[in-house]
Amino acid sequence: MNTSIFRHARVVGILAFTVATSFLVASCATAPQSPSGYAEVRSKLSALQSNADLANKVPAEIREAEGAVLAAEAPVGKDVALGEHRVYMADYLVEIARAKAETRYAEDQRVELSQARDDARLDARTREADKAHRETATAERAVDAARASATSDAAEAAMAAEAARASAASNAAESARNADEAARNAKELQRQIDVLQAEATDRGLVLTLGDVLFATGRSDLSSGGNKSLDKLIVFLNEYPDRNVDIEGHTDDVGSLDMNQTLSQHRADSVKSYLTQNGIRSTRLAATGLGETQPIAENSSNTGRQKNRRVEIIIKNPPSVIPVASTN
Repeated sequence: MNTSIFRHARVVGILAFTVATSFLVASCATAPQSPSGYAEVRSKLSALQSNADLANKVPAEIREAEGAVLAAEAPVGKDVALGEHRVYMADYLVEIARAKAETRYAEDQRVELSQARDDARLDARTREADKAHRETATAERAVDAARASATSDAAEAAMAAEAARASAASNAAESARNADEAARNAKELQRQIDVLQAEATDRGLVLTLGDVLFATGRSDLSSGGNKSLDKLIVFLNEYPDRNVDIEGHTDDVGSLDMNQTLSQHRADSVKSYLTQNGIRSTRLAATGLGETQPIAENSSNTGRQKNRRVEIIIKNPPSVIPVASTN
């Protein structure tokens, strides 16, 4: 009897242990997990927050993106679709914050460049005015010297001095006109740059055209992309001393050889369009660089789209070394 009771108790204990173990395994199996992709979004947000040039441009947008990333990192259990949606929204808000920050940074840079250009023009005009004053003072001293020499040829000397004074005044007026013309040319150049939406760099003016120029995998120009090229043609006709490098770029989808060939064909298509519209081919150079010079990560659709581009570098004109004044 005691043996039977002992065996029964042992069986009951084993069953209870088995049930408890099953519940524990089930609990571990269903523990909530964070959705995939959240770590990449957190990394992108952290990179933006640590960028001293961009982070302080959009504090409100970064706070909103931070909230979305925190939501994306929260466990969602079996609701995979909810997790993917949160990751997508967080990535979207991070990209929006970055785009706005880059835009505001570029605008600040443009304002600083504009101020520097205005200061340079003012300095140039000041130097021209000082030169004119010196020339006028020199002429006036010549007049005084001629009047002090009361000789038989005083009249001729006075006439010569007056001629020198008139010449100095004419030179001063010409210098002022040249300064005004330089200011107008600088203003017109900036207007043309703004129309092109180009960026001033050490290489020259860089105009970046995204994959709107071409259909996927094709090198034929689309009709929508021609508007930017038409603006470029107007600029090149206005400034015939500027030469152009055309560089084709791709993402890393496909083989190296295929991307190299595609990028070269696209650069050649842009060059052909420009020559067909009156730009001399000797001013143009087309190069395909394939996937070798990405400007973004190829691990996302957004990054690959940025890498599929054509960069048009409008080279700076040859520098003109001014002749030193003898005055």
